[in-house]
Amino acid sequence: MAKILINDGIHTAGLEKLRAAGHEVDNIKIPQEELMEKLPEYSAICVRSATKVRQELIDNCPNLKVIGRGGVGLDNIDVDHAKSKGVEVVNTPAASSRSVAELVFAHLFSISRFVYKSNRHMPKDGRDEFKALKKSYSKGFELKGKTLGIIGLGRIGQETAKLALGIGMKVVGVDPYADGPTVDLEIGGQKLAVAIPMKSMDEMLAEVDIITLHIPFTGAPVLSTTEFAKMKDGVILINAARGGTVDEEALLAALVSEKVAAAGLDVFENEPQPRADLLQHPNVSCTPHIGASTGEAQENIGLELADKLISILA
Repeated sequence: MAKILINDGIHTAGLEKLRAAGHEVDNIKIPQEELMEKLPEYSAICVRSATKVRQELIDNCPNLKVIGRGGVGLDNIDVDHAKSKGVEVVNTPAASSRSVAELVFAHLFSISRFVYKSNRHMPKDGRDEFKALKKSYSKGFELKGKTLGIIGLGRIGQETAKLALGIGMKVVGVDPYADGPTVDLEIGGQKLAVAIPMKSMDEMLAEVDIITLHIPFTGAPVLSTTEFAKMKDGVILINAARGGTVDEEALLAALVSEKVAAAGLDVFENEPQPRADLLQHPNVSCTPHIGASTGEAQENIGLELADKLISILA
């Protein structure tokens, strides 16, 4: 039996599975500044994006056997150092892919039909300015036939590609680690295998109508002033990956110049206090980092994480 700290919470199904396997599970939140004192008594810790498990903390916990990350990104964990100390690091890369991909399209549909703008203006002006608002927001567009550029063709990127192909979009990818992945579609009872054509970053930027990112943050933005200059005028940008992957200052400048017609943002550089000028920009559709926040995804994450911890701690 091992003692496990669930510091950022997991679904009840995961908790029950860990306890049924005989482990002692503390589903509590220990503040970051108190972990140095309290984590040494645990064999495992499960975190999301809030808790940081850095080198100094790992060195102070000789009993630690495994760090579990509910979700995809591992940028809040010093993975290499943990492994050098014999501490395994696991995450749940497949569990939330569909939920994140659907949020990408929630933003895309909202932008393409001005839903995010209408929801700001209708409660205030809808009764007196109904006709004017109708005229303003009657110049939407269909996503069918548009070209989507996906930066990062991992599980989430591929799930996003499936949704795009299913509604008739063209899809191209950019990923140095993926060589033309094939995604499986089922449309009208028929199963289809579709290969995603891969492009260089410059090729993709020049030809697509919409860009979405599905990559980890590696310390520097992937899209900054240079990349924005290479995009088509009026491009749409969606970021449901990680804050910092897009240079927010460059994005704001591109929004002002209308190089970027609109942006859908679920992640930000300075979470949990994103910059106000970005949140309030009239051409930004925003959500508070909820890509994986569906009931289905959370249950999948909890169960997958529990299975991995049980296997390692057996």
